[in-house]
Amino acid sequence: MNKKIITSTAISIALLSGCATQSNNNFQAFQAQDLNALVKSGQLVQKTDSFFVINDSSSSMSNTYQGDTAGTKLDAEKDLLNKFNKTIPTLNLNSGLRSFGFGPCLSWNTSVLNQPLQKYSQAGFNDAITSLSCSSGGTPLADALEATAQDISSAPGNIALIVFSDGKDDSSPAPAAAALKTQHGDKLCIYTVWVGNENDTIGQANLSQIANTSSCGFATTAANISSPAGMTEFVKNVFLKAGSPVTPLVDNDQDGVIDPKDKCPNSPKGAIVDKDGCWAFHGVLFDFDSDKIKSTNDPLIANAVHVLKLNPQLSIEIQGHTDSYGKDAYNQKLSERRALAVKNELVRQGVASSRLSTAGFGESDPVDTNETDAGRAYNRRVAYKIVK
Repeated sequence: MNKKIITSTAISIALLSGCATQSNNNFQAFQAQDLNALVKSGQLVQKTDSFFVINDSSSSMSNTYQGDTAGTKLDAEKDLLNKFNKTIPTLNLNSGLRSFGFGPCLSWNTSVLNQPLQKYSQAGFNDAITSLSCSSGGTPLADALEATAQDISSAPGNIALIVFSDGKDDSSPAPAAAALKTQHGDKLCIYTVWVGNENDTIGQANLSQIANTSSCGFATTAANISSPAGMTEFVKNVFLKAGSPVTPLVDNDQDGVIDPKDKCPNSPKGAIVDKDGCWAFHGVLFDFDSDKIKSTNDPLIANAVHVLKLNPQLSIEIQGHTDSYGKDAYNQKLSERRALAVKNELVRQGVASSRLSTAGFGESDPVDTNETDAGRAYNRRVAYKIVK
């Protein structure tokens, strides 16, 4: 009688544990699409801070996979995890991995913590993937989900829980998934990847049920994410969200004022420009009621001569402006005289008169307020407009 009991028990254990099937670490060649440029530009921004993978290492994963990966379903899972790992862009993440099954592959436990939650690195997570050495036993996904509650209890930020399985569970894992969602609330999103064959479709439904327990996750299949494009979309959906692209600090005319702030975007080479990017000088250029250029402005006149000699094809209009003090007619004449005075000085220093014309605008075109001394000083200016 005792011999019969022992034999029956041994048979039950053998059925539960299954035969251990070894897995290899020979992954398919895979060229991941690079997401780093989109992250760096701000088009995509990080939304997930920690991810934790639950991998099916039960005996059903010992069956030959009928998809595009040679070997068993466990081999297919590992190949997908390798592609996943290679596609993750440079982000500040934490990662971990737990596998489930039974028997010798899991030291006779229903699940094993292959990698505790830790700072993510591609090399470190690769070690976790390659530690999945074999598959055996039943499919206690519910037990793995319950154990994961402790694994991710201290996970910082938003968490992505990702389940790779054929979904052929011994009991419904949905309550355990719901308990995790209750524990972490909106911080937790659950994603499932069905790695199954045609006769495993009931498992696909189980995995969809798990994913549906979180409002922010989803269920997908190995076939959907095995290509570089498919895996890129999966990684984007798990870790990233749309952001606001950073406008490049472009300064096409290289005058020191970036294009979005440059009111004069075609300043000639070598020109000294103002804060608006315009080839001009401001302030008290002349004494009161005088058209004689003050010596303090000699460097600015010298710069104009330098620019015109550096760009011999250039012709300019010298434009005079005033502040709002005084009568309009007086300011108009004053701006004309002062523009002419600048032209005469440039001609005196060797610039051909045929390259220079003048115009006065009086007080009609202010670039700052006339309500303050500083604003009025900025409006009293001479500017150069390129006409050829």
